Amino acid sequence: MKYLKKTDSQIYSLIKAEEKRQAETLMMIPSENMSSAATLEAVGSCLGNKYAEGYPFKRYYQGQEVVDQIETVAIERAKKVFDVPHANVQAHSGSPANLAAYLAMTKPGAKIMGLDLSHGGHLTHGAKASASSIFFKSASYVLGEDGKMDYNAIEKLALKEKPQVIVAGITAYPLQVDWAKFAKIADKVNAFLMADIAHLAGLVAGGAYPSPVPHVHLVTTTTHKTLRGPRGALIMVTNKGLKKDPDLAKKVDQAVFPRLQGGPHMNAIAGIAVALKEAQTASFKRYAAKVIKNSQAMAEQLIKEGFELVAGGSNTHLILIDLKNKGLLGNTVAEAFEAANIVLNRNSVPHDPNPPFYPSGIRMGTPGITTRGMGVREMKIIAKCMGEIVEDLVQIKEKEDIQLDQEKKASVRQKIIAQSKEIKKTKKIIKNLCRQYSLPKEF
Repeated sequence: MKYLKKTDSQIYSLIKAEEKRQAETLMMIPSENMSSAATLEAVGSCLGNKYAEGYPFKRYYQGQEVVDQIETVAIERAKKVFDVPHANVQAHSGSPANLAAYLAMTKPGAKIMGLDLSHGGHLTHGAKASASSIFFKSASYVLGEDGKMDYNAIEKLALKEKPQVIVAGITAYPLQVDWAKFAKIADKVNAFLMADIAHLAGLVAGGAYPSPVPHVHLVTTTTHKTLRGPRGALIMVTNKGLKKDPDLAKKVDQAVFPRLQGGPHMNAIAGIAVALKEAQTASFKRYAAKVIKNSQAMAEQLIKEGFELVAGGSNTHLILIDLKNKGLLGNTVAEAFEAANIVLNRNSVPHDPNPPFYPSGIRMGTPGITTRGMGVREMKIIAKCMGEIVEDLVQIKEKEDIQLDQEKKASVRQKIIAQSKEIKKTKKIIKNLCRQYSLPKEF
């Protein structure tokens, strides 16, 4: 970054500070991961200079002969990795990709049915704050009292609501989704079935998680989570989707451009192509399997440490902890862990009595720390540290006689955190782990 350092030392210094932060902390937010140096080079290349409105060999500007080839490579790799007949690689991120998918399958004003945001769904699956419920009618299904998908209840809701689109997808659900059961429900009400695998794409690509492709009509995903690519998205049409609507692929492309976007980000598309090549390697398959193995090992140790896990555990990359038995807000625990160099996020849990900004849970995952090379041994160490910190926080809160409403104040949370000796002890352990497992450049 010699040119950046010379031109803008302030931004250069901030990037170097972020690089240091990532090197010294555990990346355990499940929607974060690390891209290879090769992917980052593609994203930071001269391709960011090129405007390529349109699609390969059907552009509106000149000078497209090279970028046409790059986008074609990305498309073909996506089709191969996920075994689909059509892929669009232009969506800038997951949210516009989902909106484009809805526009391809139906029209504004139609009804979509997805997992409730507070139960592990995504904003774009019909949450009130999202455009998905502004331009479409929304019906949301919820998890059962056991924190698991209740497919009988989902079917009853579908029969009652008659949605045009059913979304099978998660952002905070720790168990595998049964795509076949969703397909039966969608078929009963003649709905399009869309799988949002933003969190799961790398696991699916690596063969560690069942593919939705045989069961659904359309698949959307981001490319920067378990797939380890740059920030971007894919929209893929399946053979089942083309059977239901032979024009679905054409409708997807039209929805992305010109309906929602202008020119694609060719640098990101090149980075996606690199990530998709990496996803076809034997090492990536081992990585995907290890992500789940690590998550299961961590979940088992967390239970031993006295944590309550939503749905009782994990068989994916993700763990959701319900802190109600600890009497702590997710905010307090997430902030305490960050002070100990463990970075995850506060999160609502199913049937959460607290508001989303002060939820009862925390969400964590193993993709990022698995990329660094950590294994079962390290998962147990981290989980034990987490248990010790939380027990310390509980004792401090009880000693100070701090009530829930008081805990919502940042100053009160910082007062609790500042008194914790376990945080200081854990920070040294985590920094040592990070030194042992440095940020990789190649996979």
